[in-house]
Amino acid sequence: MGVRIERDFLGEKQIPEDAYYGVQTQRGKENFHITGIPMSLEPNFVKAFGYVKKAAALANRDLGVLDATIADAIAGACDKLIAGEMRDQFVTDFIQGGAGTSTNMNANEVIANLALEQLGHKKGEYQFVNPNDHVNFGQSTNDIYPTAFRLALILRLDSYTEALRQLQQAFFAKSREFNHVLKMGRTHLQDAVPMSLGQEFHGWGTTLGEEVQRIMEVRMFLHEINLGATAIGTTVTAAPGYPELATRHLSELTGLKFILAGDLIEATSDTGAYVLLSGVLKRTAAKLTKICNDIRLLASGPRCGFNEIHLPQMQPGSSIMPGKVNPVIPEVVNQVSFLVIGLDLTVTLAASAGQLQLNVMEPVITFALFTSIATMEHAVDSLRVNCIDGITANTERSRDMVLNSLGIVTVLKPSLGYKQCADIAREGYETGKSLHEIVVNERKLLTQEKWDEVFSFDNLISPKFER
Repeated sequence: MGVRIERDFLGEKQIPEDAYYGVQTQRGKENFHITGIPMSLEPNFVKAFGYVKKAAALANRDLGVLDATIADAIAGACDKLIAGEMRDQFVTDFIQGGAGTSTNMNANEVIANLALEQLGHKKGEYQFVNPNDHVNFGQSTNDIYPTAFRLALILRLDSYTEALRQLQQAFFAKSREFNHVLKMGRTHLQDAVPMSLGQEFHGWGTTLGEEVQRIMEVRMFLHEINLGATAIGTTVTAAPGYPELATRHLSELTGLKFILAGDLIEATSDTGAYVLLSGVLKRTAAKLTKICNDIRLLASGPRCGFNEIHLPQMQPGSSIMPGKVNPVIPEVVNQVSFLVIGLDLTVTLAASAGQLQLNVMEPVITFALFTSIATMEHAVDSLRVNCIDGITANTERSRDMVLNSLGIVTVLKPSLGYKQCADIAREGYETGKSLHEIVVNERKLLTQEKWDEVFSFDNLISPKFER
């Protein structure tokens, strides 16, 4: 493979002849071997840069500060990025010094070389279309990178929220399936009062629906951008009217309503929207951890645990214990949740580490949020497909545990009173007698007919108040 020589003010670099990136991208590639994950692996980020750079080129063309032929060539190059092409040319690591300058220049150089080819020139002939002077005209990494990041997050959240909705619907479907499966509710890991297994699954679905709502709310904060702020928010090098026009073009190109921040200096250093989003992701992770812990408890056993539900058997569970099958899907979702909770701390620390007019830690925030969203989406999909959809109920076991429990004495409290019910429960605990034996056979506190009425399925899960 041949090479071409490109130069910047630090000197020369050899660039692969077929590469669309240039010297500054090459420096970023060499400088930052950090995660091993290039931005090409987040397609929405590449697409977002295409949208933002196109909006900038069109605004500068309309304002007469960028030659129309060059601007149109840049816009055409951006269309390739928007269409999902050229992803392999985005090679800079997610985590980098320079507040994302290497990534911005990666986009500038790829777009410039694509535009050069459109105009009949060779890659690297930057005297005709320059990455800095033309593609980045009236721009700075400090407004382009966060604008592209916010757009990419908005696009990325679409599939994540859909995954949550599908998991919610899976819980609701199981709720309907298990609507008449009687089981014991528990508090403090102790017997409490009866419920249906369907009610338990419905509660999990409801709580996930709340997370979808929180995401939709926090996503609106991502629509406020600082496009046109340039270096620190003073719009230096940007033409008059450019921030408003570029923002309008971006809204039209994406079909999303973007709002130019009222205080560009504040907006250029502010990372509050990322903290909010990360907090919502953490909240969902905490809820999923609780749900998966519950599922693992309810499926524990099969003979020496709760054993109220059966999970799909995904793989042998032990290299030493024959026949053992573990709840591997809830376990992996737990681990993803722990990762997301930890990454939220990363976002918090990075957001608090900005100095003066810029937060240079935004690349690690980018990495943390994209990692959180991607891994959570995969975990949520796996939980639905590989676990929830295939859960079955151990109906007889659940019912027997309810009827053998002392917790159901609570249902008698309105008619017998707390003190007498406590005395009955104590006798049952000490003697091993069933409540039916004590209440109906020995103490004659209820007739069999009344017992059957009080302890019917409907009354146990939706108790009527009676004296």
